Amino acid sequence: MLHRNLGPFDTTAIGHGEMPLTIENNRGHEVGIETLHASLDAGCRHIDTAWAYYTPGEEEQTGEKLVREALETWNGPRDEVLVATKIGLRRAWDGDKPVWPRDGKPEHLIRYGKESAMALGVDTIDLLYMHRHDPEVPYNESIEAIKQLVDEGVAQYAGVSNVTIEQLDIARGILGDKLIAVQNQYSPVHLDTQDTLDYCAKLGLAFVCWSPLGGYRHPYDEHKFDPFREVAAKHGVSYQQVVLAWELAKGDHMFVIPGAHRPETILDSLKAGELELDDEDFAKLG
Repeated sequence: MLHRNLGPFDTTAIGHGEMPLTIENNRGHEVGIETLHASLDAGCRHIDTAWAYYTPGEEEQTGEKLVREALETWNGPRDEVLVATKIGLRRAWDGDKPVWPRDGKPEHLIRYGKESAMALGVDTIDLLYMHRHDPEVPYNESIEAIKQLVDEGVAQYAGVSNVTIEQLDIARGILGDKLIAVQNQYSPVHLDTQDTLDYCAKLGLAFVCWSPLGGYRHPYDEHKFDPFREVAAKHGVSYQQVVLAWELAKGDHMFVIPGAHRPETILDSLKAGELELDDEDFAKLG
């Protein structure tokens, strides 16, 4: 299993994005536990969740609670597993459409951070991200709340998610060396954060790529994956493995957190760290 340094943490470059296991259309609690156990048993040591990973209108924080239960019922070395979570979003329904209301009010973020630690069953969260900027709150004020949570020991290190370079610089100025990661969307169909990816390499920050396989909640041009399918056929692997290997090749600061609804999917994704692409492959993939 490919390992890299995410700040001070030695962890797997391919993590497990927990979101599909507890938002709408998940396959149930038992499958969620089974899927997390499967990835941990396979060597995954990086799990990503969030306060807002739950089905709108139902119990809050089910994602964090699922991660806690999975780790408590797993027979492996818990101290090797980096658990990251995020605060600053909630869930709601807009008619029959699930939405993600933002809440970056400092006093609320401080409460959410402490609730996340309780749900995860830890005194200190390994890595706590600001989930997304709330346009009704100045970004620096939200980040000051994250800093307070770090200063109080609720979180060991901080990250920012869904950010521009300008927002990242604001966070750097407030959090200093406690800021270790940026989590933005990136994939063959979402290349608009390439500037942030490159900036993270320059700064020595980890870039954690969410929905690295394109995601499943929004439509996109499937033909953009055709070159990856061609390379996959050559290597006799899934095209998803090729996508993840291509992303990881962007630099040693790159991490990917594919989601999965069932064990078979995450186990396939975890094999991408062993896939070696050649110059001919990269020429096709761009």
